[in-house]
Amino acid sequence: MIPPVDASARSAATAHLDRMAKPRGSLGRLEDLIVWSAGVQGRCPPAPFTAPRVVVVAGDHRVARLVGTSAYPPDVTAQMVTAMVGGVAAVNVLADRVGASVRTVDAGVDSDYPGLDVPDSVTCHRIRSGAGAIDREDALTPSELAAALDLGHALVAEEVGAGGDLLVIGDMGIGNTTPAAALVAALTDGDPVTTTGRGTGVDDATWMRKVTVVRDALWRCRDDRDDPLELLRRMGGPDLAVMTGALLGAAESGVPVLLDGSVVTAAALVAHAIEPGAAAWWCAAHRSAEPNHAIALAALDLDPLIDVGMRLGEASGALVALPVLQAALALADGMATFESAGVADRDGPDGPDTGGQTP
Repeated sequence: MIPPVDASARSAATAHLDRMAKPRGSLGRLEDLIVWSAGVQGRCPPAPFTAPRVVVVAGDHRVARLVGTSAYPPDVTAQMVTAMVGGVAAVNVLADRVGASVRTVDAGVDSDYPGLDVPDSVTCHRIRSGAGAIDREDALTPSELAAALDLGHALVAEEVGAGGDLLVIGDMGIGNTTPAAALVAALTDGDPVTTTGRGTGVDDATWMRKVTVVRDALWRCRDDRDDPLELLRRMGGPDLAVMTGALLGAAESGVPVLLDGSVVTAAALVAHAIEPGAAAWWCAAHRSAEPNHAIALAALDLDPLIDVGMRLGEASGALVALPVLQAALALADGMATFESAGVADRDGPDGPDTGGQTP
């Protein structure tokens, strides 16, 4: 059961914004962030998040190996998991800058990490080694789907239990933009050519193979368009299913989520189809260069904070956007009101005539 966000806190935040010592609406999108944060925190003014926690879910997809849908070999997934564990991946660098913790979970990496140092705490949750090739077989069995969704819920419970007040979910997996494109196409009645992007920067020939995989997956699952869980099972993978479970679990627990890029947002689209009320607990961090990301965000009615052309994954875009969210909350929590600053009331609908400057 998804609880509603706090409507009274949202209303109070809107009124608080009108009292703040500035022309009405002069903070632009930051004002939307303040109202959203008030609703998910249940307080006004909302406060900056103090314990953001990143969970990167890793998994491989066999279409990358069997068909060749990526510019990089599948072995890169295991190598990048090792880099994350070692604290030297992009997600680690960015998380350190914003005071976020990073946890890496192997949900479906197709490797035993030969010669690599990866602790059991990362691999112990693995659902299976690589998702089935979705153009010819199901990505998961029913029992694997159930286990992945449960794992997503459990990860949220652990992170919240450890004090997390904002969840950031990231992805890592060679080939994972292919099932993301398929899921977005299925859930938005989209075309494979429109929803399939360049992923890791593939050439034209590889992109055409990728489009063909998405087309074949959509045809294979054509009778399941109205069943988001079955689409996730047949066209997703263990990593996408874990993300879906985590997004649902966060909303059920009243924990806000800062959404990252196309793969995570594809999982969010599945979660939204299962429980539409969950989307109220999510904030879109950025717009990826992957075309299906914009399509999924539009379907979720989410407007991203930034658009800098990123397509890395790993929660990197969300961590670049997080300071924008924190800046909005710092203003809400610390900025003077007209009354406390001793500034006269507004002269009109846009506030006092200050020459465009904050009084």
